[in-house]
Amino acid sequence: MTYDVAAVRAHFPALQEGAAHFDGPGGTQSPREVGEAVARTLTSAIANRGIVTRAERRAEDAVAHCRSALTDLLNADPRGVVFGRSMTDLTYDFARALAKTWKPGDEVVVTRLDHDANVRPWVQAADAVGALPRFADFDPTSGELAPEDIAAHLSPQTKLVAVTAASNLIGTTPDIPAIASLVHNRSDALLYVDGVHYTAHHSVDLPASGADFWACSPYKFLGPHCGAVAAAPALLETLHPDKLLPSSDEVPERFELGTLPYELMAGTTAAIDFLADLAGVHAGTRRDRLVAAYALIDLHEKQLRDRLEPTLRALPGVRVYSNAQRRTPTILFTIDGWESQQLRIELAARWINAPAGSFYAVECSRHLGLGDAGGVRIGLAPYTSEDDVDRLLAALREILLL
Repeated sequence: MTYDVAAVRAHFPALQEGAAHFDGPGGTQSPREVGEAVARTLTSAIANRGIVTRAERRAEDAVAHCRSALTDLLNADPRGVVFGRSMTDLTYDFARALAKTWKPGDEVVVTRLDHDANVRPWVQAADAVGALPRFADFDPTSGELAPEDIAAHLSPQTKLVAVTAASNLIGTTPDIPAIASLVHNRSDALLYVDGVHYTAHHSVDLPASGADFWACSPYKFLGPHCGAVAAAPALLETLHPDKLLPSSDEVPERFELGTLPYELMAGTTAAIDFLADLAGVHAGTRRDRLVAAYALIDLHEKQLRDRLEPTLRALPGVRVYSNAQRRTPTILFTIDGWESQQLRIELAARWINAPAGSFYAVECSRHLGLGDAGGVRIGLAPYTSEDDVDRLLAALREILLL
């Protein structure tokens, strides 16, 4: 199997504008098929879910197809897939629901590697009931978060551990199965994994990961702006979120507030189908095709990173903060004498989209010594080409001569 990036790029109308996009960690561009699925659902006759009218059945199908697609993407159970407005929104909902089972003196463990969406909801939920948040640090030089860094904070009082599967700021991918084993062997805690950045680059297997909850955002893997959390249905049955009296008490519906966005669910299904087709394999299940496609995406992105990173690191004054052995194709850097936001502006003037900041990973940015300003972030995506990389390097060389 080969990866034809030119053929992939032909599906993305946004790329015709001419910019080189390195902003995927903040949200990828979407293929034409996703936009068409969203528009088709919005402009079709549709109603609240049901089985009587065609409009009702169309809504029912949009939900069922989306849960099925996310099931294949994450190797989950469709009854355990919760759909929501965003990963942040869903994490707050789960934090409030889980905190109902906590008491003063209980503990929750969060990390300084994480996006704040997997930190602040847990810290605030703990504070509200008198539980104690514990922060696990990572090595700021290597960028590594070791299982032992989590284990040092586990105790009989630990009720939940929240950790990222991949840092959205520096790309570090901690060993989630090893962390899960420690968490479950040394405590009765649940493990909530922020898989938003990881799911954009690697195939996910929820049972194999050992995570109790896996959160992700379709707009990071070519889909529309929304979020999802996957867990075992039996675990969801034990949780009782606040809900309206007439709304369903079944799982996963008890966690989905209000009418679902059928058009976004259709777009999510289309994005996952698009990913499954990238390997050009038409045999096997959609799950099989997704695993094959992610293997090709991973190889493509690694080749681009190998083309980019040595030259970037060799540029005068460049400091790279993405140094973990295992990481996504995401590189955070600064250049001596340059404000990162000004560098972003200079790149944008050359049609290079590489944003700057802490990207809500504020604990991570501060721990790296970058404060809240962060750095410039380069993110590779399935549609990134060698030409994009070469344009970025040429632009940086030109800027450094100013």
